[in-house]
Amino acid sequence: MSNISRYRLVCTLTFGDIYGQIIVWLIVIFLSLASSMALMGASRPIYALATVGLILVLTLPFLLFAFVTTLLNHIELAAVDPASNKASASAGSGVSPQRPAQAAS
Repeated sequence: MSNISRYRLVCTLTFGDIYGQIIVWLIVIFLSLASSMALMGASRPIYALATVGLILVLTLPFLLFAFVTTLLNHIELAAVDPASNKASASAGSGVSPQRPAQAAS
């Protein structure tokens, strides 16, 4: 279990990686809403609600799968050199000091 300190998890996911997925899903949602509005004028408006519900139920698993696989593809396990890790630890924490967020008054 001591080998785990030799690695660092790095997430390289950016908004641009999932931007296209969000746009496609929004297009699907707007198309389903347009089809439901077209069906709303028909004699049976329950079909309009069923259409939106069916499209949402069928597309949400695919959206979730796309997000999760994109996220997992952008998680990297980077090896950390123990010598450089000890040198940075002796020189301080190796991280720039941060101040806690404060409310503006």
